Amino acid sequence: MDSTRQRIVDAARAHFFSHGFRSVTMDDLANELGISKKTLYAHFPGKVDLLEAVLADKFASVESTLKDAARAHPGDFSAALHDLLANARRELDEIKPPFVRDIRQKAPHVFKVIERRRGALFERYFGKLLVDGQRAGMVRKDVPTNLMIEILLAMVQAIMNPAKMEELGMVPKEGFAGIIKIVLEGALTTKGRAR
Repeated sequence: MDSTRQRIVDAARAHFFSHGFRSVTMDDLANELGISKKTLYAHFPGKVDLLEAVLADKFASVESTLKDAARAHPGDFSAALHDLLANARRELDEIKPPFVRDIRQKAPHVFKVIERRRGALFERYFGKLLVDGQRAGMVRKDVPTNLMIEILLAMVQAIMNPAKMEELGMVPKEGFAGIIKIVLEGALTTKGRAR
């Protein structure tokens, strides 16, 4: 990605996730970055295009973070789980209520993309972790890991969406922490909980 395009995405990401994307104008971004509107629109024909680029950038960041966390502790289920969860929560901390509200009200179609990408990440990283945990005797073997992942994804889909987050008065980080606590504590063996 060229440097001007990345600067635009970085600035938009900071503003969108903190203040929502409705309150940020393309003019504001161009002024802040010291570029012309023509340059901004050459990279992003509209705000939705910029929003999609911001989300692609965010998912790339999340995936890189989760990949690093998953590789950091080979053979140590507890450390890998802790690192994966801590990094996931840190990534979610960037997303504030105004962004969630704006997605719900102004771009629900974009949230469908978020759900698909989020599901793939969960299956890839938490699925592998649960399989590794079963091998280590830290995750129950009487429930198939694919069912655990489906339960986790169903809870995430039901709760980690803009309407439900607003209704509960929660930020994504809080919702995720609650889901993980309930699902994973139920999935862990006595040995897994002891660590």
